[in-house]
Amino acid sequence: MVQGVKTDIREHKNKLREKYKRIRREMQSDVKKDRDDKILSRLLSLPAYKSCDTVLTYVSTAIEVDTIGLIRQALRDGKRVAVPKCIDGTRDMDFYVISSLDDLEPGYFSVLEPVPKRCKVLRKFGSAFCVVPALAYDRYGYRLGYGKGYYDRFLSAHKGLVRVGIEYCCCMETELLHGKFDVPVDIVVTEKYVKNCRKEHGCNGAE
Repeated sequence: MVQGVKTDIREHKNKLREKYKRIRREMQSDVKKDRDDKILSRLLSLPAYKSCDTVLTYVSTAIEVDTIGLIRQALRDGKRVAVPKCIDGTRDMDFYVISSLDDLEPGYFSVLEPVPKRCKVLRKFGSAFCVVPALAYDRYGYRLGYGKGYYDRFLSAHKGLVRVGIEYCCCMETELLHGKFDVPVDIVVTEKYVKNCRKEHGCNGAE
């Protein structure tokens, strides 16, 4: 790929990132809460969630789809819950098993992360239920991330996970630009529908 094309793609993605950050920031708090609640309800009803024993999830920031409710419910359901911590000086992250929200503290980018002294690193993931953050998703399960590459590297290294994206309908795209090494999620959950993205050329799902 020529340098000019690479630059154009980066600029395009950065414009999309700003667009979806703006949409999220402008979302009224009561509207966001209603959408978060509906997404959580659909997420918890997934057979893949009900049958899993391990949940991997990011800890949401103010503009992201809420995952605090998921963490609390998964712990109540007796699931093993692990959240990521960025490894200093790298683009990698470790997942630590937590027993409560008290095991978290502000870390990289001021995001809540596990306190290593209280938690153990999860080494074996198997077919864990993995909730993946994104600013936008498309109908094929490809994502627009934050541009740091942490989840891209993690998902590429762990193919056996059940990969799930949670997203607002207003942040869904028909198709996003992606590279050959990008790993799509298997399922996208919004406040209005669930899409199964496992098929190579599209998604079949309930709308």
